Amino acid sequence: MTSIIDIHDLTKRFGARVAVDRVSLSVPRGCAFGFLGHNGAGKTTTIRMLLGLTGADGGTMSVRGLPVPARRAEALSRVGAIVEEPSFHGNLTGRENMRVLAAVRGREAGARIDGALARVGLAERADERVSRYSQGMRQRLGVARCLLADPELLILDEPTNGLDPAGILEFRQMIRAFVGEGRTVFLSSHLLDEVEKACDAAAIIDGGRIITAGPIADLTRASRAELIIGCDEPDRALELLAGVPDVLDAHHADEGLRLVLREASLGAELNRMLVEAGILVSRLEPVHSSLEERFLAITSRLEAVA
Repeated sequence: MTSIIDIHDLTKRFGARVAVDRVSLSVPRGCAFGFLGHNGAGKTTTIRMLLGLTGADGGTMSVRGLPVPARRAEALSRVGAIVEEPSFHGNLTGRENMRVLAAVRGREAGARIDGALARVGLAERADERVSRYSQGMRQRLGVARCLLADPELLILDEPTNGLDPAGILEFRQMIRAFVGEGRTVFLSSHLLDEVEKACDAAAIIDGGRIITAGPIADLTRASRAELIIGCDEPDRALELLAGVPDVLDAHHADEGLRLVLREASLGAELNRMLVEAGILVSRLEPVHSSLEERFLAITSRLEAVA
């Protein structure tokens, strides 16, 4: 799968502070890609450099296979972006704002206005002044603005700010629909749970550096072999498991017995042992960490080393 964003050793300094420190990242086409980090981790600065809004102090970038900033206009011709909170003319309606923006892009963009407003759920509110819009509605109008370019790539910086839970769910569904059309969504956020639900892959940035990156399934895989066992005699099961050298830890948990194993493949053997001892096993499954748990574990280790 080819990449729609390629970054190599990207660096940005503000005086003595290094905001982005030799970041390298490839984003595959046709996926939802999460860019995760605390506020101030370097997410928005990286995006601003990608869009040519801020100059880089080192490294190279390409968008849609074209170098930025050398061929910025061509690279961004089919890119829609929201950087921080989108701004509009408050005295104009949502539709009027869209017409102003479409005029810059040409006739084809103008023909997309009604469809874009409907796509983000603003068709019935399009003729109200933006000054009356909630923050969440402004975010939606920002996405509608992105769609004027018929984008191959959407770059969204904290797009769910101001949305209530129902709005976040709708936004997640919209992202998946975009990906289903073959578009790529690059989603910057500090809401780890939302990225885990919406994205196919992610990168974690902390202190201006990429800490880890990969498919969500890989990022949430437990760093050690852990197992949950549900059975009808948990106390007797614990006694038996205590005598198995490859069971490094076993204890009661809300979901059943939680085990830490030397190897994940031991699960089948432990199941056989318990069944042969007359214990009815109703559940046996590996533990998967949430993206939030993985993020906290990684950043905590970094803080400890620092």
